[in-house]
Amino acid sequence: MAGEASGDVLGARLMAALRTARPDIRFAGIGGEHMRAQGLHSLFPLRDLAVMGLLEVLPRLRHLSRRLDQAVQDITARRPDLVVTIDSPGFALRLLRRIAPLSIPRLHYVAPQVWAWREHRVREFPGLWERMLCLLPFEPEFFARHGIEARFVGHPVLQSGADQGSGADFRRRYGIADSAPVLVLMPGSRRSEAPRLLPVFGRMLLILQQRMPGIVPVVPVSPVIGDIVRRGVANWPVQPLVITDVQDKHDAFAAASAALTKSGTSTLELAMADVPMAVTYRVNPLTAAMARRLIRVPYVAMVNLLSGHRLVPELLQERCTPELLADTVERLLKDENCRSLQRAGFSHIRAALRGPGQDPATAAAHEVMDLLAAHSAAVRPASAEP
Repeated sequence: MAGEASGDVLGARLMAALRTARPDIRFAGIGGEHMRAQGLHSLFPLRDLAVMGLLEVLPRLRHLSRRLDQAVQDITARRPDLVVTIDSPGFALRLLRRIAPLSIPRLHYVAPQVWAWREHRVREFPGLWERMLCLLPFEPEFFARHGIEARFVGHPVLQSGADQGSGADFRRRYGIADSAPVLVLMPGSRRSEAPRLLPVFGRMLLILQQRMPGIVPVVPVSPVIGDIVRRGVANWPVQPLVITDVQDKHDAFAAASAALTKSGTSTLELAMADVPMAVTYRVNPLTAAMARRLIRVPYVAMVNLLSGHRLVPELLQERCTPELLADTVERLLKDENCRSLQRAGFSHIRAALRGPGQDPATAAAHEVMDLLAAHSAAVRPASAEP
């Protein structure tokens, strides 16, 4: 079960690695286009679960509750050998709790980020899964302090191909001059994120275009919200390239001089591609006020958390204004020293994200197969042959 675009990519890579280990394996569940390409027939559309924000969820609670019931009923009817939930803790942890009476082994992939906020929720975790896999190197130690085992398998961004793009191909494909600065804008992969950031990005571009004529904005987005983004940029003073193809996105990274991105995994993708960046975010003001009371980490951007200092600028909530964003991006585009400092930090981050030797998907697949083997051994009758 994946509940958003990043989890869909993670799930697809895990499915491919599992099929390599066990060709006869079969899948059922919830996912998007990437998991469907691996043979999954999704129980319902992934977009039904892709919502974020404390208040943003409220209007959809009844619909989400029906989808949860549907997922529980499907698992109850199928009785799979293993249930794997991927990220999306708001939905996934409720699902894991509801299916506990079925005695099906459960594995949760991507540790809930309770180290960042609502740490008290750790008390709810015992009994929710038989194994948890995490993506960040500091997470096993954090969970160990709470008596919970977590296994670091490496971050999937290492397999994303974000560092494999061709800037020359991108410029040739779209007729962009070698001298034109390319600015990547990443407003988010959820339907609740992009509409809040796109108007600000558009007004920022108006300011930047006056200061730096010829700038080429590129907006890489998931196909799930491609139409939303195209409508959102229709009235921008500078028309961006809206791209939904993954290889196109990686080529854009290679061509980019700088990026402005929402917080999240996109910061790690850009760090993989060595793109200097600034991070911004905006949610409902009441959601932001509640979040500030709960957050327990000094930074929001993952690259800053991993580096231990403010490696990239963070312009959040009331600081997410066209003027401040334009000033920050202009500096990134013009100040080579600033760009070099960021890139030096990115190299350390890439090293920290590497797991125990194997690529992340293979390491995660090994954990899945190990859990299946352990469960089979536990339920095998004492007289059965090994």
